Amino acid sequence: MARETEFSGSTVEEAVEAALADLGVSEQEVRVEVVQEPKAGFLGVGAQEAIVKVRLASGGQDLDMDALEEQADTAADFVDELLAKMGIDATAEPILVNDHMYVDIVGDDEDDMALLIGRHGATLDAIQELTRMVVGRRLDERCRIMVDVEDYRKRREDRLVERAQQVARKVLETGSDEVLDPMNPYERKLVHDAVAELGGLETSSQGEEPNRSVVIRRR
Repeated sequence: MARETEFSGSTVEEAVEAALADLGVSEQEVRVEVVQEPKAGFLGVGAQEAIVKVRLASGGQDLDMDALEEQADTAADFVDELLAKMGIDATAEPILVNDHMYVDIVGDDEDDMALLIGRHGATLDAIQELTRMVVGRRLDERCRIMVDVEDYRKRREDRLVERAQQVARKVLETGSDEVLDPMNPYERKLVHDAVAELGGLETSSQGEEPNRSVVIRRR
């Protein structure tokens, strides 16, 4: 049977991040239902946190590949439309890597690819969020597809894990807390997992999106 648990946060993404960190899985291994959207309230009155309901199969997997493939195809179609409107000669290709579904943008013009990635991947993150929103509306379900540009995210993931473990070893030696650069929820999850592998350390997230960071400290 599947497990179903509720998590809360100041934003939906923070609530999802808390769920993934607690369950030790990626977003593509769960089903997320937004139970309550956050509200700021007026002068603090009537404010409410975001609440999400997360469902995970008992075996640790809830990967509906047919659903992911449909999302990937829909996402690729939208990204192709977006690229055409931007005047960029490139194509979006759905690919499956280690049970994670990506839509990878491939093109011959290096300047165009750099433009799509943006500074520290900021433009790529914006394209991904826009794509997820559009796909979610078209299919009436939360979109879990990652959008990449010529494997940029995969290369960045490797660098993030290496950097996180370097900093973590420094924390073990000095005992002083270290704060990493701001990252998106998916990248923070990678860091939490990478640091957990070393033992003797704990991590937490601080700040508000999009400037939310991971703090590494010794237990």
